[in-house]
Amino acid sequence: MNYVIAAFLGLFFGFSLNKAGLTKYNKIANQFRFTDMAVLKFMMTALVVAMIGLYGLRGLGLVTFPTVPATYIVGNLIGGLLFGVGMALTGY
Repeated sequence: MNYVIAAFLGLFFGFSLNKAGLTKYNKIANQFRFTDMAVLKFMMTALVVAMIGLYGLRGLGLVTFPTVPATYIVGNLIGGLLFGVGMALTGY
């Protein structure tokens, strides 16, 4: 049942992205040019809503957060830079 709920929420989120026009080339390219912040605003809104929902569920005792292992800052920075540069160069 968890997979069905996750699939439904993922489809809804993807539909919302597409309906808002955030899958179009111009929106993504303008995001990298810092001339159109619609993609950033949409993603930040989604993150805040998810955060509020998860912390609310945790407060009610319905969800427990797993422990997060230590991270490798340098590896994350290099990976993020490669990913961002690759997306910018391909125009997506």
